[in-house]
Amino acid sequence: MNSYWIGIMTQTGIYLLAVLGVCILTGFTGLFSFGHAGFMAIGGYVSAIAVKFGDLPLPVGLLLGTAAAALVGIAIGTPTLKLRGDYFLIATLGIGEAIRMILENWEFVGGAKGLTDVGSGISFPLVLCIDILVIFMLANFLRSKHGRNCIAIRENETAARAMGINIFRYKLLAMGISCALAGLAGALLGHYMNYLQPTMFNSVKSNELLIMVIMGGFGSLTGSIISALILVPLPEVLRIGSAQEWRMVVYGLLVVLIILFKPTGLMGYRELTIRGIRNFFRKIGMLFRKQAARKEE
Repeated sequence: MNSYWIGIMTQTGIYLLAVLGVCILTGFTGLFSFGHAGFMAIGGYVSAIAVKFGDLPLPVGLLLGTAAAALVGIAIGTPTLKLRGDYFLIATLGIGEAIRMILENWEFVGGAKGLTDVGSGISFPLVLCIDILVIFMLANFLRSKHGRNCIAIRENETAARAMGINIFRYKLLAMGISCALAGLAGALLGHYMNYLQPTMFNSVKSNELLIMVIMGGFGSLTGSIISALILVPLPEVLRIGSAQEWRMVVYGLLVVLIILFKPTGLMGYRELTIRGIRNFFRKIGMLFRKQAARKEE
């Protein structure tokens, strides 16, 4: 396969991790975030500093970047998750932009020019294995008591509190998992590109992550995966037709169409399972057999 498209597939797998993080926070817990690109930046820069200046192995750098993003997310979530209404959303937007501005003015990491030679070694098979592992872990988490509690908070916070669920604890848990995945995605991206720049993690990137979750469907890991597989390579597809600058216009148009014709997203609250696929093909087979029987009659 062409190395160019392998590169696109690798980046798609990396951004998929960040999309899954937003899916846990927004899709399954009901907390909107417009600043997740900032947590990607934290993961990317911490891992880059650890590998480039600390001479640490790449796996250690990835772990440190993931942990740093999770810790910052929990530290920020502790006061902001107590806010009601849209205040949490506004807080995440401000935090994401603040992180980007700090990096742009921090000369140690290159400032606005960015940081080069941060260390490479990320390949498509590695990213694919990480994606599969993360999807498996998240699917099991959502089937557990903790995942069901997060879903209960999304559906009705008042009822969840009446059932004895610790609302703040589970919101903070979802925040930590979401930021950890964003940090891991940022760390993988930095080492794959061997370069980091603050503009890679602007508010537009945060909006794109949220759009992918909305398009895929709230409450569906499968939907977020399908949406990411479509929208992440979209700029490269548009580049072929010299229409890359229309990327956000296409995103907006797709969101409007989804809202108009399928408000719950591509998958809604459904998941694509092996049993579901088997039943789908069984139903198709039954339809063909019925049609064949009618023709024979």
